[in-house]
Amino acid sequence: MAGHSQFKNIMHRKGRQDAIKSKLFSKLSREITVAAKLGLPDPAMNARLRMAIIAARAQSMPNDNIKRAISKASGADAENYDEIRYEGYGPGGTAIIIEAMTDNRNRTASDIRSYFTKAGGNLAETGAVSFMFDKVGQVEFEAAVASGDAMLEAAIEAGADDVASDESGHVITCGVTDLAEVSTALEAKFGSPRKSAFVWRPQNTVGVDDEAGEKIIKLMGLLDEHDDVQNVYSNFEISDALMQKMSG
Repeated sequence: MAGHSQFKNIMHRKGRQDAIKSKLFSKLSREITVAAKLGLPDPAMNARLRMAIIAARAQSMPNDNIKRAISKASGADAENYDEIRYEGYGPGGTAIIIEAMTDNRNRTASDIRSYFTKAGGNLAETGAVSFMFDKVGQVEFEAAVASGDAMLEAAIEAGADDVASDESGHVITCGVTDLAEVSTALEAKFGSPRKSAFVWRPQNTVGVDDEAGEKIIKLMGLLDEHDDVQNVYSNFEISDALMQKMSG
């Protein structure tokens, strides 16, 4: 498992749940508003909006919040956000990709650059590390919805490329252009997924010593907590020993 998902588990254990949920709802609302503004406000006709709503519901975001976020896209006071991808190197030569939505490019870039510098890494040009990742579609279900064999069969029929199933759930991977079709087909069979999104998947993971690992986790925590940052991805592979230490 790549470092960003493990890092999320650590940060959620350590953080204050109410503050985390409030910030998460704000980020989910921003994605819903941008998706609705770029396309139709109907999720049945707007794949990106549909994925944003799935993500919001998976986090128990109230329907009223979702409706407000959609309405904001067509309002006279609709906010304008630029979507930006930042790339950089963290401690130990690890690669990090940050997806952000911002109404102030200079502020966001300055903040992110300072985080990298303080961690002993450096913010690089766009394209500097993304070649080490594949952008793919990913659909996730809880383990209880189906057996591994049943999910594999359904995913193949839907046109997916890969399925990984264990006690934590089912992760289905597909091409970027196939995500809407695969997600819709699996939802019809198993109900709403807990996630349906585009992700950056590292082609290979990088292990580092615990000192560098702690710095990477701190860096990714700062990035993830920034109001303008939507997603953080890394090829960092956290060791079992460090995982236990940081979770304790």
